[in-house]
Amino acid sequence: MRNLYLCAACLSLAAPAAAQDAGTSAITVLANGLSQPTAATGQSVTVFDRRDIEQVQGADLTRLLERAPGVTFSRNGGPGAFTALRVRGAEGDQLLVLIDGVRVADPASPGGGFDLGNLLMGNAARVELQRSSNSTIWGSQALGGVLAVTLGSEPGLAASAEAGARGMVSASAGTRFAAGPAKFDLRASHFTSDGFSAAAAGTEPDGFRQSEAAGHLAIELARGLQGFASGRYAYGRLDTDSFPAPSYTLADTNEYQTTRQYSGASGLAYSGDAVQLRASFASAHTERANYDPAFGTSPTFTANGVSDQAEVRGRWQLADTYALAFGGMREWSRFATLYDARHETAITGFYAQLERDRGPLHLAAGLRRDLHRDFGGAWSVGADAAYRLGRRWRVTASYGEGFKAPTLFQLHSDYGNSALQPERARSYDIGAVYAGPVTLALTAFRRDTRAQIGFVSCFGMPTGICAGRPYGTYDNVGQAGAQGVELSGAASLPRGLSLRAAYTYLEAADRTAGSPNAGRDLARRPRHALTLSGDWGAGRIRLGADLRVVSASFDDAANTAALAGYAVATVRGEWDASRAVTLFGRVENLFDDHYQTAAGYATAGRGAYLGARARF
Repeated sequence: MRNLYLCAACLSLAAPAAAQDAGTSAITVLANGLSQPTAATGQSVTVFDRRDIEQVQGADLTRLLERAPGVTFSRNGGPGAFTALRVRGAEGDQLLVLIDGVRVADPASPGGGFDLGNLLMGNAARVELQRSSNSTIWGSQALGGVLAVTLGSEPGLAASAEAGARGMVSASAGTRFAAGPAKFDLRASHFTSDGFSAAAAGTEPDGFRQSEAAGHLAIELARGLQGFASGRYAYGRLDTDSFPAPSYTLADTNEYQTTRQYSGASGLAYSGDAVQLRASFASAHTERANYDPAFGTSPTFTANGVSDQAEVRGRWQLADTYALAFGGMREWSRFATLYDARHETAITGFYAQLERDRGPLHLAAGLRRDLHRDFGGAWSVGADAAYRLGRRWRVTASYGEGFKAPTLFQLHSDYGNSALQPERARSYDIGAVYAGPVTLALTAFRRDTRAQIGFVSCFGMPTGICAGRPYGTYDNVGQAGAQGVELSGAASLPRGLSLRAAYTYLEAADRTAGSPNAGRDLARRPRHALTLSGDWGAGRIRLGADLRVVSASFDDAANTAALAGYAVATVRGEWDASRAVTLFGRVENLFDDHYQTAAGYATAGRGAYLGARARF
């Protein structure tokens, strides 16, 4: 692995650092809730399109997201295992995840987050990531950023299939067509893998399979007025390992988990000369069940979480230089588990953001008010600015506040505390972007989090907050801070060669006064993370390579369990066999590096994959 570190250092000096959001101006919905060019905002947003997704190859979403700065992740095993994405040092469940505009967090999970192990790229057409707090626009859970995944097909009929190491087979197909005023987009995919033992010390493979179907319908009802409906269904079965007696250490078991996810939305969208409006009703439902054959066929644990969302968003062009973005939302959520009766809550939020664009200057400032049925209200403020310096340079800055409401599990389970308050954060960043034949972006960032909710052990403490909770409870006990630098960009060189990179230096520490862990690094937050990519194309052939280098970190809050740094290389290629068919292949973890992103859990060794894409 030492050779790979040296290779990474040489490449980072020889090639300009690169980023998806540094050069060309893509379109994003994350900055103000409606479509806006990334170059017309001071927010830190990365956008990946279909070509980026196809270039990376495969179904693993984390391999795409690693190309964005500020991103690290941990996974408890192989494909489908629990996956946490941490953006600029935030917790994984502090990231708001949207699929086709629907909030898909699981209200029945303890942290109320979304497990990215259940989201594959087979049906994805577009991925957007905002790397700063933005509860002003998105409300609760946008404390650590926002991830928006859009599912979709290409015109006509498209299909893709690949197979490879550890019995992996992945296939997807989709079509997009019009019939009169109606436009249809339908997709389906299936993924299966024999996997490998999730336990690093284990030998029994832990497989995963998932089937997913998604669709979108849009109908032109009148000039500028469109009706729409979308839906997604996914079912997955994951073999898991656990901590059996008598050693209670992670080891091979025959346990498995099933997950069903339903989400969808319907509504109206209007686009006029001066006004854009979108009104929708959406719902997301997650059903999880755990099984242990040693105890029979009945589940050992079940959880059902439901989120219903009514939302209105709009943008009014007040004058040539001023616009007002505004919106309101009501979310009803409920959960029940095998051991917890049904509980529910609701939150309502309203926001307004004034935007000014004149010449080279963009300014935006917004305010939001949320009212929660259980804990009361929360205000959020946000602002961003961008200024063009000539044709090539642009400077940006943003300030955002984020909050995350206590989850239903944290409030009402057997471990619950009804007195919890929301987690709060303030984030700041300032950057400079150069856009030319070489694109560069440099951003310095900071986020301070307070009132972070943590689990409190009640062993031997029968009074106070522990009264009636002998196994523990939750409380607003934590403070954390993260700061660092992101460097990213891209370069197109002669003879069909292109280079890109994304590097992050991160300091993320516990800042809880009086805590024995105060000043220590937050768990699973490496100081350095670098992704380098190089591509070459000539005629119908394209070749590429990726190198992901991550420094050492700790697996625990006390910083006693170290995770070694690692470097993983991938080589890939494509050949246009005809105008309609492309053959592709790759080798992941080329040098068969052995590493862990979560202590005790294995990661994939070297693996080769071959596939084909067809468009008609």
